[in-house]
Amino acid sequence: MKKVISLVLLVTVIMGSLIGCGKKEEASGSKKIVLGIASNEYSQKWMTYLNERTKTYAEELGVETIFTDAKSDSAIQLANVENLIVQGVDAILIVMVDPTAPEPIINACKDAGIPLIGVNRNYKDAEVFVGSDAKSGGIMQMEYMANLLGNEGNIGLMLGTLGQDDTILRTEGNKEVIDKYEGLSIVLEEVGLWDRAKGMEIAENWLQSGVKLDAIVANNDEMAIGAIRALEGAGIKDMPVAAIDGTIDALEYVKNGLMDISLFYSPFRTAEISVDAALKKLKGEEVEQFVEVPFEPVTSENVDKYIAIWE
Repeated sequence: MKKVISLVLLVTVIMGSLIGCGKKEEASGSKKIVLGIASNEYSQKWMTYLNERTKTYAEELGVETIFTDAKSDSAIQLANVENLIVQGVDAILIVMVDPTAPEPIINACKDAGIPLIGVNRNYKDAEVFVGSDAKSGGIMQMEYMANLLGNEGNIGLMLGTLGQDDTILRTEGNKEVIDKYEGLSIVLEEVGLWDRAKGMEIAENWLQSGVKLDAIVANNDEMAIGAIRALEGAGIKDMPVAAIDGTIDALEYVKNGLMDISLFYSPFRTAEISVDAALKKLKGEEVEQFVEVPFEPVTSENVDKYIAIWE
């Protein structure tokens, strides 16, 4: 009987110690932080790099991440955010599928008391947004092309997905420059959905249209690469092409003289700054509403520096 009582007491002491340790860990604030990542999609190359660096950087800081893929569907993204909230994440980083209708996601996070950090795509009423000044990128890109053409020429413009901030603002920047120079005109304009294959298809159609074309400017690298492949297929080697994002694939085209300029927009820095912003919010520290990740022009003169960043 004494042995039984002693065993019960021993178990009680052990359980009490374990509970005490758990309470101590919670009280000391050593509970691991978990960030929910509400990605818009996984298929676009730049987004792949962003997601991967978000994961590895968070791990370096001892932070857990839970990733979700909205497959470019705003209804799926809302469901993903709601699931992240149920799972008890501490903050959510989001690349908004539809920046024009963010209210349901914003409200869900507010109701749950969870900080929401906008990444890459700005949206109305974002408490914190980490990303580029998309319009300045469009201006920088087209100014380079205008200078290359001597401020005269017919330009084909490839747009990303309509309605998205990057498409709207990069294009606005492009056209602001075009309006400055009487000799420059956008003679062809089409939506390429950020996609390489679509960019190639569009450029092939343009080349067969009979419209005089002097240069191609694309809202991102992937469409520009598609355009270059169409030009190669048609045996055209001297038509200038400008892009944005500075992905490793695009930089190889810059190095080989097939792409004249891309603007490096670092998915690595964007990821790191976004995670840092979320952690600051959780600590109650002040975070600016817009944390800019600047564009950096990449040409044949400095391309090796940017290739090294990817490596």
